[in-house]
Amino acid sequence: MLGDAAPIDVLRAVVHLATEIGREGREGQPIGTILVVGDTRKVLSLSRFQNFNPFRGYSRAERDVRKRDVREQIKEIAKLDGAILIGRDGIAEAACLHLGARGDGVNVRKGFGSRHMAAAGVSKQTSAVAFAVSQSSGSVRVFQNGEEVLHIEPLARPHVWQPFKLETQEPPEIEETKDEVS
Repeated sequence: MLGDAAPIDVLRAVVHLATEIGREGREGQPIGTILVVGDTRKVLSLSRFQNFNPFRGYSRAERDVRKRDVREQIKEIAKLDGAILIGRDGIAEAACLHLGARGDGVNVRKGFGSRHMAAAGVSKQTSAVAFAVSQSSGSVRVFQNGEEVLHIEPLARPHVWQPFKLETQEPPEIEETKDEVS
């Protein structure tokens, strides 16, 4: 099933990445994204770039999602609009992709928006697996063949402590008065 889309070590790395994005967001702010794994040529043929491709010009080793430092960089890129495309070999190929796959014949439950519809649609029209990370809840839904095949609820999102200021009261200024002696 999922193992047909990519080797298990690649899928494990992407699941880990998706759940970290869902749980942690980035710099204390929740973010949502789509990670698409496999069938890169077909996915690219159905998509268009919304921005520059941040992976262009980097070596394969610098784009391998099985490496922790690469996953950290992808978390930063996930803040940008658009999907992130990862080859079945675990190499990040493209980001900032507008997925143009149609949602015909895809049934996404009520309450899910365009991110989940796009993930389901691209998984239906290609042999790729799509991971939709919800910005509002942090949950990860995995789509294959247009169907939700896995739902992962991340552990509770950490509380982000906000800086606080101590308010101090200045003592009121005392006006000095001189008593004049007459």
